[in-house]
Amino acid sequence: MVASRIYMDWNATAPLHDAARVAFLSALDLTGNASSVHAEGRKVRTLIENARREVAHLCGAASASVIFTSGATEAANAVLTPNFRMGRTPLLIGHLYVSAIEHPAIREGGRFDGSQVSEIAVTPQGTIDLGALEAALAAPDRTTGLPMVAVMLANNETGIVQPIAAVAAIVKAAGGILVVDAVQAAGRLPISIDDLGADFLIVSSHKIGGPKGAGALIARGEVMMPAALMRGGGQEKGHRSGTENIAAIAGFGAAARIAADGIETRTAALSSQRDRLESAMLAAAPDVLIHGRNVERLCNTSFFSLPGLKAETGQIAFDLEGIALSAGSACSSGKVGQSYVLSAMGFDPRLGALRLSIGASTTDAEIDRCAEIFAQIAARRRLSGAAA
Repeated sequence: MVASRIYMDWNATAPLHDAARVAFLSALDLTGNASSVHAEGRKVRTLIENARREVAHLCGAASASVIFTSGATEAANAVLTPNFRMGRTPLLIGHLYVSAIEHPAIREGGRFDGSQVSEIAVTPQGTIDLGALEAALAAPDRTTGLPMVAVMLANNETGIVQPIAAVAAIVKAAGGILVVDAVQAAGRLPISIDDLGADFLIVSSHKIGGPKGAGALIARGEVMMPAALMRGGGQEKGHRSGTENIAAIAGFGAAARIAADGIETRTAALSSQRDRLESAMLAAAPDVLIHGRNVERLCNTSFFSLPGLKAETGQIAFDLEGIALSAGSACSSGKVGQSYVLSAMGFDPRLGALRLSIGASTTDAEIDRCAEIFAQIAARRRLSGAAA
């Protein structure tokens, strides 16, 4: 009987931070509508604007450019559209280019027609092929509109960090718009929307220890903006109508404040724990494939394949021992399938892979226990292979 469980699936969702829980519950006691001008409404408005400043600070952006949404998926669908405005002037986007390893919320293309979406290959190292991107942006007919490129800052499965500054230079040279999915990177990498060269960032509350049900689309400025996905009462300066989810937004703001505080110290500690775990894994099973180990990755993520072990079998084996991890991204309930990310990197699509992702409350004892269980699973795999 397992006495206590070990949670190593922070990339799917991070545990709710105590400060975010307090902010969430406190906001539930507020009565006013943020659009009301009376004292109760102004109190709620203050709460939202304070949270907006915290999220902006986490991403090195101006608070006025933060648009709250119901999550990263809504933010993606809001910004991935052919219809923009430059001030009051309509601005048409003719084509969307996405890397082959993007999250499904991006790969689906948002409000673009399927014929307007093209996929850009990645290298065997898991980073976008810059040559392929440059060639793609040189090809289209600009009379149909500007190009848009969507690339994640860090991959949700492998943790591999993308060369966003180089991508931005190519996109700007082509006169395009760059959208960066920073969902996994927020709180794990220092972020500045200006330094990245992004026009828009996407972030999510529950990935950084905030409540589920809140996210944000962050613009570099306020002049060039997408046509609103949610229309109605004109909330969020008309960019996202609907009465604000103040409890989730309050929790999001608190989580963003915690995520931004001491990020360098926290990421160094997580990198040390991840490397320690991977060293133990390699000692127990020298044939284990740790994807992206020789390139820049998120401090908290280890995505690995154990030859002869199916992803679903491995996930169940860890779960039975009290360790929660995942087989790739958590996009739908109960879904365990082949990794399209590994396929894009040139691996056999039948290769199974498991993702361990840790966080601020992960202990060294939990790292050691995970390494122990990994060694047991690897040994059982060898025995079953020998028996066969």
